[in-house]
Amino acid sequence: MRRLVLLGLLGLSTTACKEEPIVVEPNETEQPLCPELVVQGGLEDATSAMAVGTAASALRGDTPASDATGRERVLVRFRKQTGVRAAAVSREREQKVRRLGASMKYHWPSMDLMALSLTPEEQAQLARDPDVAAIKPDRVVRALGGSPLLAVSSLLAAPGSTTGNPSEYTWAVKMVQANAVWDANNDGVLDSGAPNGSGIKVCIIDSGIDKNHAELAAAIVGGKDFVDDDEDPEDKDASGKWGGGHGTHVAGTVAAQLGSAGNVNPNDDTLSPQGMVGVAPGASLLIARVLDERGDGRTSDVIAAVKWCKEQGARIASLSLGSPNPDEDEKATFDALWDEGRGMLSIAASGNAGETASPESKVYPSAYSSVLAVGAVTSTEKHPKFSQGGEHLSLVAPGQSVYSTYPGGQSPYAELSAGGRFYTSSVLDYVPFETYEGKLIDCGLGNGLRSCPEATCEGFVAYVDRGDIKFADKVKNVRSQGARAVIIGNNDPADDDALAFTLGSRASWPPVTSISTTTVPFIRAQFGQNVRLGVKGSDYAYSTGTSMATPHVSGVAALVWSSKPSLTAGQVREILEKSARDLVDSAEPTSIEGKDPIFGYGLVQAQKAVELAKAY
Repeated sequence: MRRLVLLGLLGLSTTACKEEPIVVEPNETEQPLCPELVVQGGLEDATSAMAVGTAASALRGDTPASDATGRERVLVRFRKQTGVRAAAVSREREQKVRRLGASMKYHWPSMDLMALSLTPEEQAQLARDPDVAAIKPDRVVRALGGSPLLAVSSLLAAPGSTTGNPSEYTWAVKMVQANAVWDANNDGVLDSGAPNGSGIKVCIIDSGIDKNHAELAAAIVGGKDFVDDDEDPEDKDASGKWGGGHGTHVAGTVAAQLGSAGNVNPNDDTLSPQGMVGVAPGASLLIARVLDERGDGRTSDVIAAVKWCKEQGARIASLSLGSPNPDEDEKATFDALWDEGRGMLSIAASGNAGETASPESKVYPSAYSSVLAVGAVTSTEKHPKFSQGGEHLSLVAPGQSVYSTYPGGQSPYAELSAGGRFYTSSVLDYVPFETYEGKLIDCGLGNGLRSCPEATCEGFVAYVDRGDIKFADKVKNVRSQGARAVIIGNNDPADDDALAFTLGSRASWPPVTSISTTTVPFIRAQFGQNVRLGVKGSDYAYSTGTSMATPHVSGVAALVWSSKPSLTAGQVREILEKSARDLVDSAEPTSIEGKDPIFGYGLVQAQKAVELAKAY
């Protein structure tokens, strides 16, 4: 099972993905035994940005380079216009920018705001217009219009299953008390009449979704792609290649269906064969794709998406994305949609730069007062170092090693067998979905092009020990000697429980897996015998970050609202905060009883919140 370290917000990972320091360089005078098998490629693939990165870069506010035409995406604010001339002025402004040659993506007359693509020369010309108040970059947000839309707000989700198995209840769902609300007797059946999110639309503003996932298809009632300007919010690029899976993971946490299993890793006996269930399995999902396959998006698309969510009848907007910099137009949008607690409840991730950010650092939109900010806790209710906090933090929820849905068949797991026995192992990032069976050869440290003494270009399975050089270099070396699959033996018992290793980039790798220190002697005993190594794909993955915490709170909000639909957004937020369980972490000096910058009001609690809602 893939254990993605997607620190959700900004789509970045921690140092859990390990590579060895380079100590010994391969002998450059040696020539490959099998030139046709030399690993090709190695440049970082676009989709890897969601799986590989550093927490330090979580605070980047940089803007990607201009497009192929030399145009940069900007937001242009015009001077305020009111009265009978306002409509005419709006038309004149559109004509003006078109004459200029600009490409207009959005125009919000009520905000006197346009999202345009301009060359530097066009920007300079427009800046001289006395009607223009400001021109600023369309700032980047990270994972943390075309043809008219169908009237998706009138669509209804297909009936979901009401029967499953308690084994689908993940530790995170139990921690927030969700199953206690809709399955009080723990029999795997949704209790009749109990709140389960039914009738509540939750809008997932993220990287899109696998709309055909067995756990999610019944919950989706509509969507829009603000990246590609179409009505299909699938998490794919223009070539049809899957993105990072961030939005699918978030959506599953909210509304994965009971008893609607996808393809589960059959070799992990800790997993339910029926998959998992979301916090609010009866909720309906609206999907707004604003992040591309790299996990990058723009402020204008977020503004457009959150407005669209409200138009489609969403009660809740869930945003596992953000920027380290505030934007006044974005803030004005969230403030207006919040409408002093009478409108839509927006819930956003607090950020994942906790170890590198200054105490006062914030991520937006979570730091706007009209948005509920969510931080993360571990399975032991401790504060994970990556989770950002502050006085604006409202609640915390499970955010470390959260199990949820992933694009179908795209979450790799390993099947390693030798001597008629199956051995647990972990797949390295970027390897292909392939199976190979062949003779197991000891290649030592794999630190040279002659490290496999019995190598043959006809193929074999290479065993290499961890140490001396990068994993990628080990694999390249043994691959060039004929290896069709590679097993890496761990040498550090501290890493045995989380072999989150990576090859660092996409290339023509063979199947590669890593084994624990306790498994190493059993595999070494198979030298000279045939072993079988396969990499297959499941529909679920583990992920970590405040991105994963956010949809837990969104799901609990849906449960509260479905228990009493007459509640306002302000009342739902108040209920969530009042019913939260206060947490104190002795390892965190700023963690105290009552609201604090580490845990906010505390851990979100569905059962307590639903009970409290009765009094409103």
